[in-house]
Amino acid sequence: MDNAAINHYTPDYTVTPGEVLGYELELRNMSRTELAKRTGLSEKHIIAILKGKGTVIITPETAIKLERALGMPVEYWLNLEAHYQETRARLAEEVQLEKDLGWLKRIPVNAMVKMGWLQKHKDKKQQLDEVLRFFGIASVEQWDDIWPNVAVAYRQHNKYEIFPEAISAWLRQGELEATNIACQPYDKPAFRQALDDIRALTAETDPAHFGPALQQRCAQAGVAVVFIPCLPKTGVSGATRWVSSDKAIIQLSLRYKTNDHLWFTFFHEAGHILLHGKKELFIEGTNGMDGEKEEQANLFAEQELLPRKAFNNFAAQAPFSKAAICQFAQEVGIAPGIVVGQLQHKRLLPPTHCNDLKVRYQWSHE
Repeated sequence: MDNAAINHYTPDYTVTPGEVLGYELELRNMSRTELAKRTGLSEKHIIAILKGKGTVIITPETAIKLERALGMPVEYWLNLEAHYQETRARLAEEVQLEKDLGWLKRIPVNAMVKMGWLQKHKDKKQQLDEVLRFFGIASVEQWDDIWPNVAVAYRQHNKYEIFPEAISAWLRQGELEATNIACQPYDKPAFRQALDDIRALTAETDPAHFGPALQQRCAQAGVAVVFIPCLPKTGVSGATRWVSSDKAIIQLSLRYKTNDHLWFTFFHEAGHILLHGKKELFIEGTNGMDGEKEEQANLFAEQELLPRKAFNNFAAQAPFSKAAICQFAQEVGIAPGIVVGQLQHKRLLPPTHCNDLKVRYQWSHE
């Protein structure tokens, strides 16, 4: 038997304080009427405790009276009551967990276990308990309260089945990792300056180098950048939200695994931070309720990565050779793969051309 099973053991019955009190009265051949006289409690009150239906509890005041009348310590009665109430609550919780098991099917548990976010449990109710602890919520009902905007904030692609619960798990892991990033209070001018410096990192090919540098530079301006692998049933590339008035999160998934997608997503999310409010959640650079803000973030990313005038002049020189793309990228201080990605996005270059100029990334767990 593993430790998890031991720690989660819940009895399917409970002994009431009233049963114990009744046993003690029987040992002493004492009637409830006599106990009522000795304690100053009403006989009706004594009967309610003996019946043990939970409507009357043993308070510290009652425990003191029982200690004097029966010679059994206050702590004994209070511990007995506390254990009884806890067991009742856990039995009720077991019933609720059983009812909520259907929700668990919408959580990509196996993928989360593989990534080390969860422990694996054979018992489904224990697994549901583990998932609730991961989310930091008491029950499935609270999930609806904490994550009400996930479904509407994500623009669902018709080709894919998207589970809001899986998206919220991805977001939650981002929150947990962001708590480990010490950030200065958000400073808009400082973040704007940081983006100018970060643009030079796009020419780096090794995530082990540019990743920490990106995180450090953003943290100095009040933005936590976290890299969280994409979960099944999510289809997310990035997300932006504020965890407080002076700390924002940019969350990246490397869903498409190429540098053009990664950096466009980063600058897109940065655009949301600079351009839009602190109460909104943006997922994959898309808020299905506000396409205008998405377009604004797209334009921001494009202009940050490739100055419009320079790009338009280069775009007019089609067709494009690899050498020409690399030369232009060097002139504007950007990775060639990002130029390829923008040319493809604007349909100036076929999606099958020049992809070898892009840098591909891979998660360590893959």
